[in-house]
Amino acid sequence: MSKYVPFTTINLNDRTWPQKRIEKHPIWCSVDLRDGNQALANPMNPQQKMQFFTMLVSMGFKEIEISFPSASRDDYDFTRMLINDNHIPDDCTIQILTQARNHLIEKSFDAISGCKRVIVHLYNSTSPAQRDIVFKKSRKEIIDIATDATKLIRDLSSKFDGEIILEYSPESFSQTEIDFACDICNSVYETWEPDPHEKVIINLPSTVEVATPNVFADYIEYVSRSLQHREQIILSVHTHNDRGCAVAAAELAQLAGADRVEGTLFGNGERTGNTDLITLALNLYSQGIDPGINISDIQQICDIYQNCTGMQIHPRQPYAGEFVFTAFSGSHQDAISKGLAYYSSNNVNWNVPYLPIDPSDIGRSYDAVIRINSQSGKGGAAYIMESVFGFQIPKIMYPALGAAVKHEADIKGRELTSSEVNECFQREFINCKGPFFINNFSVIPPVQSIRVTGDENQIISISAEIRVDSDVRVIKGSGNGIINALTNALKDIGVFISVKSFHEHSITEGSDAKAVAYISIQDQNSNIFHGVGTDTDVTSTSLKAVINALNKMHSKT
Repeated sequence: MSKYVPFTTINLNDRTWPQKRIEKHPIWCSVDLRDGNQALANPMNPQQKMQFFTMLVSMGFKEIEISFPSASRDDYDFTRMLINDNHIPDDCTIQILTQARNHLIEKSFDAISGCKRVIVHLYNSTSPAQRDIVFKKSRKEIIDIATDATKLIRDLSSKFDGEIILEYSPESFSQTEIDFACDICNSVYETWEPDPHEKVIINLPSTVEVATPNVFADYIEYVSRSLQHREQIILSVHTHNDRGCAVAAAELAQLAGADRVEGTLFGNGERTGNTDLITLALNLYSQGIDPGINISDIQQICDIYQNCTGMQIHPRQPYAGEFVFTAFSGSHQDAISKGLAYYSSNNVNWNVPYLPIDPSDIGRSYDAVIRINSQSGKGGAAYIMESVFGFQIPKIMYPALGAAVKHEADIKGRELTSSEVNECFQREFINCKGPFFINNFSVIPPVQSIRVTGDENQIISISAEIRVDSDVRVIKGSGNGIINALTNALKDIGVFISVKSFHEHSITEGSDAKAVAYISIQDQNSNIFHGVGTDTDVTSTSLKAVINALNKMHSKT
């Protein structure tokens, strides 16, 4: 006999949620300061709670569960501090939690005295295990606990100066018989007897996640259909992550009729955690839906969260992790690089391979998108050199650059920083050690700007003093452009090369503008060698590139 049995599903053959799509954000409620806080090994102190509350308000949360004021002195005092010191904006509603016990409810009302508007979140356990094992009570007795508490809250709210909104949760809803869950929620609603303008929040928690998200969605659709006066009910869900499906369950629940979602930033909560509101919100954003909260500076949110909670954000945490927009794989890097280039030069919707959203939309720079280690490809290093340092590496140089950077990563045995990639590039292609060096040169005609590639009607002559090891020679040559003139002059000293590729561009702007030239030469055995030159003078830039390529050629012979 098996120790565990499959969870019982319900027969909902006419379910409608699979054909729907989410078209707007839900009503958000952050429970970081209560549910999230109680799950911390070291709960937040008042200063940390205040910093966290201020961040939630700045992000645009309009409903924030701040405390369980009857459960601890710290929670009670924090509630009073928010109210007494006027920290609650007019458009923000605080929420407090209370068990269905009279003295706890009364103390909760003491805690919220003077507040303009409060959601009083009432709960009691409803599952068979809780009823039979923990409380040893019948269904009727469990309903009586909920309705008696509701009557007391209604009575106290009539004497309360501000507005009280009732929220009821059948705790352990995910393990409660569906018919009983509907009965107790309807009983609470009828007991509350809301005015025509009032709405009641019915919150359905997967206190323990026990089934696949589609089963939870069936439960939500069933209850949504079965609740009386559905038009006066805000149907809420509060999913936990025991099976790793809290986000999926919350999304499918919205398809099934849920209007509201409770959760925490980055999913902090008991056991495996709660719904991650950041992930939920950015999932919406990736589909072109306004998430209703501001996540434009994800790093600041991460920093405050980690500082206040002592929790660390996993590097693979969706959207927020250090590595989630990062590619180490060569094929991924190549695709991302091409995708970003296409997006930047065309007026199109975001469609960059491997990046579900633009990292810059949440305050992440492109610098970290492609990171270099021994698994990286040739395109990754070229992307770093262009995006960070402005070098537009020609495709013909990609394999040589990739091999040099990969070798460097192998030697170091770790990821390379952008600066280390640049150092490798400079060493391999710009500061090439070797026997060749041009001491000085002159060009005829002596114009300020020489066309490097030239044309058929422009003949350039060069005279250059070149050093090969300790031997200094003057070489002369003419050709169609400065590069052609130099390669012809090199024949005087027995150097026979042809130019396979040449590219140039400006790397800076203004009076100190620097030019960069890339050249690929071929020797008489058809071997290809690359050199790069930089200088404020375009002619010197080109000649330096040739000399660097010659030194690379010499180092391989």
